[in-house]
This record gives sequence, structure tokens and C-alpha cells, in this order.
Amino acid sequence: MFGSQIPTVTVAEITDDTYLLDVREDDEWAAGHAPAAHHLPMMELPARIAEVPTDRNVAVICRSGGRSAQVVAYLMRNGWDQVHNVAGGMGDWAAAGRPVIGTDGQPGRVL
Repeated sequence: MFGSQIPTVTVAEITDDTYLLDVREDDEWAAGHAPAAHHLPMMELPARIAEVPTDRNVAVICRSGGRSAQVVAYLMRNGWDQVHNVAGGMGDWAAAGRPVIGTDGQPGRVL
């Protein structure tokens, strides 16, 4: 959909130092998210863009990679240069055996 112009990383390439930005909706986040992720729904990004760090690697994740690719493009247009789309999104995250928790702290699921 976005071609090679959107920098992409795989789930395996995400390190503990990466700022993981989850741009899914509140209900998706509540059902299950990566424990260290930061939640910022895609539609709230313009008003809250200052919350996204510019001084470290940012990996943007959604359910499958479409919304996060749009967010990466938006951030790049606004000056971010260390930002990547997470290929396969939370689906690939869970499939890789990475932890998924709900907002209640219990094991979560990807919506």
C-alpha cells in the first residue's frame, strides 16, 4: 500500500530501547497490547504529536500494519527521522510469542 518509502522493521528487530507506539483504538488496546508500548490512538496523533520522542528510535504498531504505516508517513512529514512501521503489526507480535497483556494486567488478545 505504501511501498518502500515507509521504513519498516520486523517484530524481531524491536529492542528494549525502542519506543513502541501503539496507534490502535482504545478497545483494541484494552484487549491486548505489548507491555512496554505507549498508547496514542491514530486519530489523536495531531493533537498529541509532542508526546512522540524525536531523539530515539520509534516503532509504530497497529493490528496489521496499515494504520501504523500512515502514522509513520505523517511523522516523517513532520520531521521524525528515526521512525519505522512494524511489519505485520500486533498479529505478528503475538505470533512471534511476544507478550500481550490487557489493561487489567492479565494475558491479552489481539483484536
